[in-house]
Amino acid sequence: MRLDYILKGIPAAGTDGPLDLEITDIASDSRQCRPGCLFIAVPGFDCDGHAFIGKAADAGAAAVVYQHPEAREEIVSRGLTAVRMEDTRTAAADLAGNFFRHPSRGLQLTGVTGTNGKTTIATLLYRLFSGLGYCCGLLSTIANYICGERFETTNTTQDPITLNRLLRMMVDRGCQYCFMEVSSHALHQGRVRGLKFSGAVFTNITHDHLDYHKTFSEYIRCKKLLFDSLESGAFALVNSDDRNASIMVQNTAAKVYRYSEGSMAEFKVRIMERSLDGYQLRLDGTDVWTRFIGDYNAHNICAVYAAAILLGAGKEETLKEISAMGPVPGRMEYIRGKRGITAVVDYAHTPDALENVLRTLQELKGSSQLIAVFGCGGNRDRTKRPEMAAIGARWADRVIITSDNPRFEDPAAIIRDMKEGLDTEGLAKSLFITDRREAIRTAVMTAPDGAIILVAGKGHEDYQIVNGVKSHFDDKEIIKEVLL
Repeated sequence: MRLDYILKGIPAAGTDGPLDLEITDIASDSRQCRPGCLFIAVPGFDCDGHAFIGKAADAGAAAVVYQHPEAREEIVSRGLTAVRMEDTRTAAADLAGNFFRHPSRGLQLTGVTGTNGKTTIATLLYRLFSGLGYCCGLLSTIANYICGERFETTNTTQDPITLNRLLRMMVDRGCQYCFMEVSSHALHQGRVRGLKFSGAVFTNITHDHLDYHKTFSEYIRCKKLLFDSLESGAFALVNSDDRNASIMVQNTAAKVYRYSEGSMAEFKVRIMERSLDGYQLRLDGTDVWTRFIGDYNAHNICAVYAAAILLGAGKEETLKEISAMGPVPGRMEYIRGKRGITAVVDYAHTPDALENVLRTLQELKGSSQLIAVFGCGGNRDRTKRPEMAAIGARWADRVIITSDNPRFEDPAAIIRDMKEGLDTEGLAKSLFITDRREAIRTAVMTAPDGAIILVAGKGHEDYQIVNGVKSHFDDKEIIKEVLL
């Protein structure tokens, strides 16, 4: 596509060089540049793309979109076309939309946002519509999928160039639906700018990401941006059992629908029976057995059902697909092993999520002992560390506090922060083992017969980041080594 077409409708602060260039690709990472590429220099949170203009030029970039005026000289001296924008982060989304011909307009794109439940709802919607025979796309924390083909992912929500590239691939392959997790970071950074959503789902909002957003009100504001962007023909589906649901949709142009267990709503769920093997739910007046456990999963299933109906699926076929589904990887996955021990792996890494999981298992365990193994991530919100420890001690019979992804922090220092949340009784029931592998092994080896062991925090992740080094680490693999 020619550069002047890519720039159409996007105001530039200045240009140098020809604009009728044929552009082969666009990138905001110099390592992804190739001959004929348009490089967009975006100021980042860890590094500034302007520092890599030279590398982009060496890789064959034909033009550069930049923000800092002082970068002009280097670009022009390299013989490249230079286009200055006031805000290259915003421009990147607009340029990607133009270059990939606005692919979100070619399918029904549903966004799912909230603190917890995004991955489960988006993944189950993808499975449901795939089961109904549609070619679908999924953009999620675990992986991206296009008509069954898996593509690895690095963030909950990708950068706007990657998003538009994947959406274009979906449209070209005949996808009719796409289900997408939308994080607060992505909304704040404009990664989903310009995308057309057919609908959006709000799950809940609780304590998370305050290291980034600083205040809870700012976190809410960023989540709300998704619903503010919806057009009049879209739907906005919110969990009315969350007190912030009405805030999410107070300015939306979309048609608002609600799902709930305990309040007035267009879509209602009721828990009829609970067990460790699954829950029987009453959805929209019809009983359905599911292989999911946890009251919060009843809300998730209701959201999936409601979104499916709003997207045009039939009630009977939707309920049939829901009854056949199993858990999402790393979300209340259980492994049953020797001595009647059950290990549960879950991604719960926020206070609310951890409490929901532990409360569910406490209600279902009967006379069995409940052991919780978890930690907190490094270089993230420190304020939730003591709260997480306190929740573990409140709901579990025994607690083993360990490492999550320490990143660049000292794991022992993270654990010390967590210990601040424990009173005398909590300390008495807790062990502190820095090595996560050893912590999991200890939990299994010392568990009494019939115990339930929750290993929380990492879920589907198959790696651990220690001292900035990413190494293979899978909670489920370690559990199976000891338990089976």
